[in-house]
Amino acid sequence: MGFLNGLLFNLRGLKLGLTTGSLLFWGLVRFVLLVLIMAVLTGVILAYHQDLMSLLWTKPESRWLIWLWYLVSWLASLFLIGLSAIVSFILSQVLFSALVMDHMARITELQITGTVTEPEKLPLWKGFTSILLQEIPRSVIPLIVSLLIMVFGWITPLGPVLTILSSALAIVFLSWDNTDLIPARNLVPFKKRFGFLMQTIPFHLGFGLPFLVPILNIVFLSFAPVGATLYYLEQREIKKDRPANAGVHPSIHQGERWKTTTRI
Repeated sequence: MGFLNGLLFNLRGLKLGLTTGSLLFWGLVRFVLLVLIMAVLTGVILAYHQDLMSLLWTKPESRWLIWLWYLVSWLASLFLIGLSAIVSFILSQVLFSALVMDHMARITELQITGTVTEPEKLPLWKGFTSILLQEIPRSVIPLIVSLLIMVFGWITPLGPVLTILSSALAIVFLSWDNTDLIPARNLVPFKKRFGFLMQTIPFHLGFGLPFLVPILNIVFLSFAPVGATLYYLEQREIKKDRPANAGVHPSIHQGERWKTTTRI
């Protein structure tokens, strides 16, 4: 159920994002920014493709080797385009998207609950710095590790298995990058937030499954904060409804304190 629930929450978030004016605007801003950066990097790769291949391997004159050269050229191009997608995502997060994600989570939280919870009202630059620092363990490092696993898979017999593993790792942490927005803003300790991820891996796999669909993945990534916030808010309400002596394990919601209410 966790896997299917994750997929459904992503779809619910996309529907809400496309039908709510402010969420649609900021989702499109994030979409356009990501597409522009990816287009520029991909254009640079294609423009200098021949030069890059010459550095790797000079085009052979032998007919027996030329087919192998074209195969390597195609694989190198595919790898570089994939790398450009990851770099584009990281650059967009650093430049602007991380702030947009938090803002979309705030809009969703305000629309559903009528309030936005945060420990204190921080200046814009401090809030932006805090958000960027959160991105390092949530998305930047996991994406780089997943890329390294994929590259290692290409040079070993375990290629298919490692490719699946690296893809699963990437979508789990991309999903967590969205479900962790409110807890991180409320200063929940990282250990508890990471523990929550470990307890809900099937959900995060299902939530991130659309991120593997070419082209559409950019749309789902752009509006992912909405569905992730809906999930977090539902989990918070479920926890509130549980009896105090129910004996449930500590969750991500423990540790939230000193909250103030703000308006967007």
